[in-house]
Amino acid sequence: MKPTKIAEGVYDVGVIDWNIRDFHGYSTYRGTSYNAFLVVDEKVALIDTVKAPFADELLGNISQIIDPQKIDYVISNHTEMDHSGSLPRIMQAVGENKPLYCSKLGAKNLASHFPNAWDYHPVKDGEELSLGKRTLSFIETRMIHWPDSMFTYLKEDHILFSSDGFGQHYAGFDKFDDQAGSEAMVQAKKYYANILLLYAPRILKLIEKVVASGIQIDVICPDHGVIWRKEPAKIIDMYLKWSRQETEKKAVVIYDTMWKSTEIMAKAIAEGISLTGVQAKPIHIRSSHRSEIMTDVLDAAAVVVGSPTLNNQMFPTVADVLTYMKGLKPVGRIGGAFGSYGWSGESVRLVAAEMEAMKFQMIDAGPRIQYVPGGDDIEACVEYGKKIGEAVLK
Repeated sequence: MKPTKIAEGVYDVGVIDWNIRDFHGYSTYRGTSYNAFLVVDEKVALIDTVKAPFADELLGNISQIIDPQKIDYVISNHTEMDHSGSLPRIMQAVGENKPLYCSKLGAKNLASHFPNAWDYHPVKDGEELSLGKRTLSFIETRMIHWPDSMFTYLKEDHILFSSDGFGQHYAGFDKFDDQAGSEAMVQAKKYYANILLLYAPRILKLIEKVVASGIQIDVICPDHGVIWRKEPAKIIDMYLKWSRQETEKKAVVIYDTMWKSTEIMAKAIAEGISLTGVQAKPIHIRSSHRSEIMTDVLDAAAVVVGSPTLNNQMFPTVADVLTYMKGLKPVGRIGGAFGSYGWSGESVRLVAAEMEAMKFQMIDAGPRIQYVPGGDDIEACVEYGKKIGEAVLK
């Protein structure tokens, strides 16, 4: 693949993974990229590497611009193996004695991953590295999204190399946001919802710190997906919104069903919500990947979950989604629970308990209906939906 020129002497030399379909249990149906960046000045720096199977492809891309042995510095913004897995091969090609710049925790983590005697240069927040006419500045960004994470900023060109921040799992030859169109933000939202939401309070502080510093950011180069050159401020603003967990007048009704009874209830509750003017979206779990569901939860003011009872428990697929959601820690949501049952009926109570553990503001005791919902049952579900919609509007 031909490297992508970002600015004079600055290139994306990364690779595209067209075939990956799962990342940490998150659906990557658009594939992904492992971006790596080459800055050619009086000194040459390689910023980040790629997943191990793509090492030779990365070296091939670098070789189209410069002999890899002419690289003076290697910079590792993040230790995770999709960005560091090829380091042994790259360091061998570049020269094992070349300096490897990373955060303090990055040095510790890399040494744990790779028992190599590399020349680690752990950097402090704000430390700089001169390349000649250009200067790299390092910004510590712990927990975006590992403890070792950092950003690298090219001061003279106002380019931010943001590691996993501002990225998307998206494979394409359209390497910039103005080429990918709306899909870039769609995938960025999904990435935040499924990878970064857990760290929202810390991310908010870090981004506010970067914004308050007054540094000019003309281009953002993440390690996955497209490069933000047209509207870098837009993705920064969206990260601030998502990190504050600001929601829209929207409710998601997430459910699974055995014999359609819980589905009938879900549709009636969604109808009741919509009658209040709040957007409502019923989501059948087995027709939707958990990561797509979580993307909808990101900006939903209300989350309503329905489950039939199976073996005195909530339905297994519902438990899966709730466990996944709980780990990502959405806060400030209105919650609701409902379900159908044959003879025992524990599911609604169990679902409600999980949502209460997430500190959702629960709306009354949700509908709990035996066997097939009749006319009065369906009307009760519509009324429950109205209560949820009214709570969102308040």
